[in-house]
Amino acid sequence: MSVLIFTSCTTSKAISGTIEGAEKENTTVYLIEPETLQQVAASYLGKVIDSAVIDTDGSFEFRNVPKNKETVLLELAVQPTAKAGNYLQNDNANRANYMPIVLKSGEPLHITASVDEFQKSFKIENPSEINNALLEVRDIKAKAYQTYLAEKHWQVEDGNELMEKEHAVLQFKTALMNFADTTQHLLPALVATRWVSPENDYERVPEFLVNQCEKWNKKQSNNPWVQQLCKLSEPENLPVLIGDEFPNLILPMLTQETLHLKEVLGKKLTIIDLWASWCAPCRLENRKVLVPLWDEYYDQGLQIVAYALESDEASWKAAAERDGADRWHQASDLQGDDAPFLKKIRVRTIPANFILDENGVIIAKNIHGEDLMDLVKNHFKK
Repeated sequence: MSVLIFTSCTTSKAISGTIEGAEKENTTVYLIEPETLQQVAASYLGKVIDSAVIDTDGSFEFRNVPKNKETVLLELAVQPTAKAGNYLQNDNANRANYMPIVLKSGEPLHITASVDEFQKSFKIENPSEINNALLEVRDIKAKAYQTYLAEKHWQVEDGNELMEKEHAVLQFKTALMNFADTTQHLLPALVATRWVSPENDYERVPEFLVNQCEKWNKKQSNNPWVQQLCKLSEPENLPVLIGDEFPNLILPMLTQETLHLKEVLGKKLTIIDLWASWCAPCRLENRKVLVPLWDEYYDQGLQIVAYALESDEASWKAAAERDGADRWHQASDLQGDDAPFLKKIRVRTIPANFILDENGVIIAKNIHGEDLMDLVKNHFKK
């Protein structure tokens, strides 16, 4: 009986391999099982189910591998022996210390990697189709990181550089989102989705989350991780989406009046602009983008309605006048970051904007600088 129990709980060389450079570091490799979608690619959340000190020749082997599941997503992570096994490094794709894998019952995995660039160098001998997809999204992530983020340093106090950083981060995420949108493999798509935001913050890309829910709910609606994905994408958890009709909210104005948003929609286009007097990129957008657009297109049917995250009316009014933003409607509840307007549209980050058509339907959002000027210009050519 004891022999049978031992055999059922262990699998000889189900996951094994060689990690170069580990013999000098007294390194341990950990096997982690994320138990929820939120735990995928998240530090300190996954369950450590096995560990192995890497031998002097770089070899390792796990034995306590799940056998009661046909297919399971696991993560391998390398750590100095004194460090927590489920710490996952996400800040630098070149230095990431872990790699997701899919283990199928009866299919042993043989791994090779280097300890310093574990994720980047990670290889699987004769990988399955689904593990090939994981390696593919790993490569996409690494290339996007190298292209848009590696060795980049932004002075975020400068409005221009803050927007440049946000654009670069969005380009990095877009590469991962494109993979998730096109792959036919659920688990690699979910890994890509988590890599888009290990912090679980999809405020800037909510439409992606909704699309992923719709895609996988049609195919695997009973999968608990798909259900968790769809829970994240429920309307109350995300900002209003492209294609939604913008809420007809009542706004307190700088003029001390109130305004029903739908009563002032532009005949062709409306920009809902979220800004603050203390927000450097917002102030630049006022002067360099919104003022020129207003001057050129207001008479042709452009409207701008601004909402300011302010607590001091004098600062708000002075900034609007200085920037020329008092040309258009200015609203604020004067409650700073606790603004009711932001809660109703479920936005926490500025600068932000929503571009509405003549019916108040959102056709674009968070478009700034030259991209916003081009969008407005092209819209008025129609």
